[in-house]
Amino acid sequence: MTKTASTPKTVQIDTTGIYYRDLNKTLRQLADEGVERVELNNVCGQRYIATDLSRPMEFKITGTPGNDLGAFMNGSRIEVFGNAQDCMANTMNAGEIIVHGHAGDICGMAARGGRIFIRDYVGYRAGIHMKEYQDKKPVMVIGGAGQDFLGEYMAGGVLVVLGLGLAEGEKHKANFIGTGIHGGVIYISGGFEPHQLGKEVGVAELDEADREVLAGLVNEYCGHFGGDAETIMKRSFKKLYPKSLRPYGRLYSY
Repeated sequence: MTKTASTPKTVQIDTTGIYYRDLNKTLRQLADEGVERVELNNVCGQRYIATDLSRPMEFKITGTPGNDLGAFMNGSRIEVFGNAQDCMANTMNAGEIIVHGHAGDICGMAARGGRIFIRDYVGYRAGIHMKEYQDKKPVMVIGGAGQDFLGEYMAGGVLVVLGLGLAEGEKHKANFIGTGIHGGVIYISGGFEPHQLGKEVGVAELDEADREVLAGLVNEYCGHFGGDAETIMKRSFKKLYPKSLRPYGRLYSY
């Protein structure tokens, strides 16, 4: 493994050919040693990056990290210059992940806090079972669109779908959006038909409080990836919300 210290608190690693377990063992050692920033170059599928660290760190990743990037993360910051694979931010508790590309399936699964910004599109089941507790509220902003079961079983947090990759008049292709949702909110731009939504989903126009939340997140998105926040905010958005806090309550009552 080649390591070059740019400063006493920054380490660069060329990950070419490094097995993911060896890489993560090294990252844990660096965290224990007090390293603050790590630049990972030529990443190609290594899993569990930034998981099980003793302290928060900052990561700059060039390439394509593998599954479970930032899983169970508790305060680190990750910026990916490339795409991310499946299950990114699995049960993330705190921190930030920024992806200059797209992400795979089930990103943000059961996230309990932190912020996720994805420049382009995501795969299936993004935001599944996001939740919130007390002052912890996860946020995920998707620049493009998602696939089926977007926001499935959401229990809390904020999921934003900007729909920037959709042509004028083009509708979202995802079905079962918000299926089983019982908490949180989805702000979505781009057309959809009623049958594309889960039966538990209500639809409303944004009020002033919604637009304030959305504007702040759009500004953050543009700060990471460029673009004009005012232009994005002129798009038509709908608010998707849970009709019930216990959509399946009758299935379990006697």
